[in-house]
Formats: sequence, C-alpha cells, structure tokens
Amino acid sequence: MKNNIILIGFMGVGKGTTARAFARKYGIYNIDTDDLIESKENRSIPKIFKKKGEAYFRKLEKETADWIECCVEDTLISCGGGFYKVGNLKRLGYVVLLYASFDWIYHRLSSAKNAKKKLAKRPLFSDPKAAKKLYDEREKAYRKVADLVVKVEGKSMEKILEEIASVLPRK
Repeated sequence: MKNNIILIGFMGVGKGTTARAFARKYGIYNIDTDDLIESKENRSIPKIFKKKGEAYFRKLEKETADWIECCVEDTLISCGGGFYKVGNLKRLGYVVLLYASFDWIYHRLSSAKNAKKKLAKRPLFSDPKAAKKLYDEREKAYRKVADLVVKVEGKSMEKILEEIASVLPRK
C-alpha cells in the first residue's frame, strides 16, 4: 500500500475542507480527484455529467485512480463521493471514511454562506429524496472499504485531524 491518505465519504461531508486543513497542519500535499478530473476535461463535474453522462465520469475516476497508483506518494487525496468504487482504491493508500448523518450534511450545505454554489456543485442534491436514497446505498459500501471511520458530526476540525493522524504510520 502507498503512503497516501485517501479521504472518502458522501458529497458535502467536508472531505475537501478536512484535506486542506490536514495538509496545512501536517505539511503534506493535498489533491482532490474531482479537481483533477475537471482540470483534465476543462469543464465542471456537473457539465461532464450533463454532456457525457455518469458512465463517462466513472471512467475518468478510474483513470485518475490509476494515475494516483502509479505516480502519487505521501499525499492526502480527497475523493468524489463515488470514487470508492474504483477497483484499486486500497492500493492508493490508507482509506479514511469521513462520516456524518445525511441531515447534518444537508444542513451543512444548505446553511453555508455560499449555499447556492455548494448545492450547485453537487447536482444530485437538487432532489434531496434521491440524494438521501443514494446516501443510504453508499453508507455500508463506504464502511466496507474504509481502514478508519471518523465521525465528523459535532467535532472540531482539530479533533478530526487528530483522529486521522493518530493511525498513520510514522516515518
């Protein structure tokens, strides 16, 4: 297994926020799989879904996972909500699930200062019932692939970072 930290979890749980805070505190690089895909395609995730469909997007996730496996080391990687399905996930690094209830995630997104932008970036949240159904489907699958589950609901960022760091191999 590579010496990367792979953050997975449902969209809006705070993977990107946590990754940036962790990278700042521990002085490691941080990349985001959705950002990599958007950069490669030169368009946003919602536009990729709209123009090319979900199957094409999942193919891009697999290509991104293959690149990470080949070329990325000592990095914290925050992943899109469906990235856990890539077949080589466990070879990419130590998989950390950031977990919170659906209601907490929805409230976090809808009450943020830039709520409109946060919700627009996650097109599946345009239908909260469908998003909840997807959350319920993914929750068990996330736990199956995770090496560590960190509940983020009701915790300070400092506590979340400590929980992630406590299980990492020391160099």
